[in-house]
Amino acid sequence: MTKGGRYGMGAILAGAGMAALAAPASASQPQPWEINLQPAATPIMEMIHRFNDGLLVLVTLIVLFVLALLVYCMIRFNAKRNPVPSKTTHNTMIEVVWTILPIIILVGIAVPSFSLLFAEHDPARAVANYDPSKTMTIKVTGRAAWFWTYDYPDNGDISIDSYLLDDAKRDPKTQPRLLAVDSPLVVPTGTVIRAQITADPEGIIHSFAVPSFGIKMDAIPGRLNETWFLVEREGTYYGQCSELCGRNHAFMPIEVRAVSPEKFKAWAEAAKTDLDGAYKLLADAPADEAVKVAGN
Repeated sequence: MTKGGRYGMGAILAGAGMAALAAPASASQPQPWEINLQPAATPIMEMIHRFNDGLLVLVTLIVLFVLALLVYCMIRFNAKRNPVPSKTTHNTMIEVVWTILPIIILVGIAVPSFSLLFAEHDPARAVANYDPSKTMTIKVTGRAAWFWTYDYPDNGDISIDSYLLDDAKRDPKTQPRLLAVDSPLVVPTGTVIRAQITADPEGIIHSFAVPSFGIKMDAIPGRLNETWFLVEREGTYYGQCSELCGRNHAFMPIEVRAVSPEKFKAWAEAAKTDLDGAYKLLADAPADEAVKVAGN
């Protein structure tokens, strides 16, 4: 039985609604009834925030304009003020305007939309002074037994199996339920991470998603997908598998620990021979450095 298999349906129902609330109090974690996107931890997520905010303003203006037109029509053209209804069939100018104006609006939305899509595949469009030679590669593999494997080919071929953390081993004050793992993905801040994402050749489709990073990429058997991210501040960030992948789909969380390049170098060196000891090095970091961002 897999680690996730030890949790029943009751855990899914109880934990799904409380996962975000279980994280430690922080200005950067989701709050009850919050409707905004998660705080941005990467340049791509900052672009997503700006695009979302711009669309919200545009849609609000359109709604207000249409509402004003409806109110005007109800007052100006009601039956009381127009006992003899007009027999007008069309107005050329109005028809031209309501055809051209939506086209202009859609083109205006498409330009930043394509810019964001291109940046999601090209770090040079989002990172100032981007140097491809300083990019670090991490291979992410979604396993059929509902856990993740992280390989570090640039750091001595470190390989980590990351499982959902058992409740018996979890600290409820610092580790959110159904999101904390036994071995998190560790990355350095200020470094472009090229994530190569796949799944077991004979497994099933998963999806690697971390909302505060603005990334979501399918892990498909026999196919290598690629995305990138750059974490701008130290902290712990959470995500989840976002592709329905079977009975333990709900028990396949993602935990990313972002540390300074110096701490990462020390961790990677220790992880080559003693993975548990390497994580203890990170546990000694001051508690106020962690920024908890729970996954949706």
